[in-house]
Amino acid sequence: MEFNVVNHQLCVDNININGVASASLFLIGDVQTVQLASAFDTPPESLIIQPLSLVPKV
Repeated sequence: MEFNVVNHQLCVDNININGVASASLFLIGDVQTVQLASAFDTPPESLIIQPLSLVPKV
């Protein structure tokens, strides 16, 4: 995926952060490259795989 943003003029006066998740990115300013990655850390024995059940329309 390629996501291009052009900020011609950026002025930040105040920032309020009420909470931060375990996977979060907070960035103000310019950056050439941002690379994000994630890992699935749940043990294999807790993973439940079953056939897909479709929910009928009401």
